[in-house]
Amino acid sequence: MDIVSYNREAWTKEVAEGNKWTVPVSPEEIADARKGQWSLLLTPTKPVPREWFGEVSGKDILCLASGGGQQGPILAAADAKVTVFDNCPAQLERDGAVAAREGLDIRLEQGDMKDLSRFPDGSFDVVFHPVSNIFVEDVRPVWKECRRVLKKGGVLLAGFVNPILYIFDLEEWDTNQKLNVRYRIPYSDIAQLPEELLAKRMAAKEALEFGHSLEDQIGGQIAAGFAVTGFFEDSSGWGDLLDPYINTFIATRATKI
Repeated sequence: MDIVSYNREAWTKEVAEGNKWTVPVSPEEIADARKGQWSLLLTPTKPVPREWFGEVSGKDILCLASGGGQQGPILAAADAKVTVFDNCPAQLERDGAVAAREGLDIRLEQGDMKDLSRFPDGSFDVVFHPVSNIFVEDVRPVWKECRRVLKKGGVLLAGFVNPILYIFDLEEWDTNQKLNVRYRIPYSDIAQLPEELLAKRMAAKEALEFGHSLEDQIGGQIAAGFAVTGFFEDSSGWGDLLDPYINTFIATRATKI
């Protein structure tokens, strides 16, 4: 199946339903960012350390798979030169609306995060990539493209899911609040969900996900030519069953070498 097109439509539905990651930032948040008072999330709850960014004023920053009118406008208000790249036009419309409301200059680009061929080598100082690679089957091309479009010494700030989240039976999790191990990693909704459950999710136009191994997530960055220079973990922020036992989200800072 064409997973890129399918998940594009699924996220169009999320925008219509007001998913928290599709709600634009307020005028007050933009005003604070203009005064240097801002923070961003790569994972659900923990702000990214400001030192991970360095000085953002005047820097070329790619917000990768990061539409929704949140991170891009904040960085633009902080005087960065921002490009927001997302698979979902409705998400990009959120960024466009904030840019129009606040008089911000933001470049909007729609496409697949695995293909950044429209950007020349060495186009950006920073790639900001919050949790979103769960929506692509193979994450290693994403890391390779990130390295290519970064300038030498540029940084990739990435958030992703600990794959342990995907080993449990989803129906038991949702219906009975039980943690029963059922699936293997790397995980794929398409390949591993029971046929009837997959059909149910697709009928509801829910986004389909992939649980990548840590070898592909962290090892993939290293193999692509990055040095990992920062790391933290985070919880879900919405009371997942695993939250009392383990943080299920990861953020990394990686430098192009």
